[in-house]
Amino acid sequence: MSHAQDVATPAIVIDPLVRDLDGETELLRKAGPFARIDLLGVPAWTVTRHSVARELLTDPRLVKDIGAWGLWQSGTVTRQWPLIGMVDPGRSMFTVDGTEHRRLRAKTAQAITPRRLESLRPAVEQLTEQLLDDLAEQAGRDGRADLKTVFAQPLPMGVVCTLMGVPQAEIPRQMRLWKSFFSLLTPQEERLAVIAELGTIFTELVREKTAHPADDLTSALILAEEGGAPLTEEEVAGNLKSMIGAGHETTIGLILNSVRGLLGHPDQLAMVLDGRIPWDTVVEEALRWDPPVTHLLMRFAVEDIDVDGFVIAKGEGVVISYRAIGRDTDQHGPDADAFDITRPSAVRHMAFGHGPHICPGAALSRLEAGIALPALFTRFPDLRPALPLTQLRNLPVLTQNDLESFPVLPHG
Repeated sequence: MSHAQDVATPAIVIDPLVRDLDGETELLRKAGPFARIDLLGVPAWTVTRHSVARELLTDPRLVKDIGAWGLWQSGTVTRQWPLIGMVDPGRSMFTVDGTEHRRLRAKTAQAITPRRLESLRPAVEQLTEQLLDDLAEQAGRDGRADLKTVFAQPLPMGVVCTLMGVPQAEIPRQMRLWKSFFSLLTPQEERLAVIAELGTIFTELVREKTAHPADDLTSALILAEEGGAPLTEEEVAGNLKSMIGAGHETTIGLILNSVRGLLGHPDQLAMVLDGRIPWDTVVEEALRWDPPVTHLLMRFAVEDIDVDGFVIAKGEGVVISYRAIGRDTDQHGPDADAFDITRPSAVRHMAFGHGPHICPGAALSRLEAGIALPALFTRFPDLRPALPLTQLRNLPVLTQNDLESFPVLPHG
């Protein structure tokens, strides 16, 4: 009997409240390269090794279509499962494979050009400076400020809304809705209502941009001509919804975890501030060490898949645990748990995925972090945490690596 068929193997229960992420990561890593896990009562397999994930993320026998999931087919999993919105968010390039995925992704690649991203740089720089002013103002009252709510959270939401042509007045509602969507403390009926409201918002946006195109991503997706048939209204809305949800959350985590790594290692921070280590090295090490996505849900086997003596049975779900993969000692050495921007060789991580479904917003996230981090430490070179870094707590979000808050002392 293969490892993956050993039903006696106890499942590792993934804590929805994320009370001990380091401990959970270590447990998964020790159980690897595959581990049986429990996601809010639903069984699945997760991958915890870099080499195995790299192989499976390009395997066409693992698909994103929820219709291939045995537990969905049998009715064991329904829309009442709190994580259903992560597995079945609607039709977009994130939920299809093969020819259809290539069509939807080609349209997006045509719309998110390097020129379009680079044209965002002045807006990112301007918003960054405004938010740093806000951080200074909050700190001026009692010396403390919350780096997350004042800086790391509004920055990527503001940028992605600018990219898509979402009105700035819509940003507070977007932040509120996505917070409810991701939090596992949100009652499921409320989450389903949030999903429906987001669907309505983005459908209306697509209709508005269809009637009145502008120089934004939404209009570019609607008008994209290469790569097959034009995207349908549902497909454009689905792509936008998934990109804004994943895009802003990813960058929040990237910024906060980069700052956490640097503040926890003042010697390394000094090397960055005096120019010995470039900021892009900080970004890549943070992505490896504490990636913004903890567990990516989910792919489904359309036939039995044998990988290194493990068998993923047809119809089973597979999760990619990027945090465990980033700490893979086989890939990153015995000190994989350490944040170290002086690693002797370039960090080769998979924090943005691998293969056909690699994150289409990776360049935007890197652009934002590459502007935000040096600006933050230039304005506040004596920035310090306002409490021990070990006391920072994650939000109750099973898939995203996101902190509740990050109190800092901007002036040291």
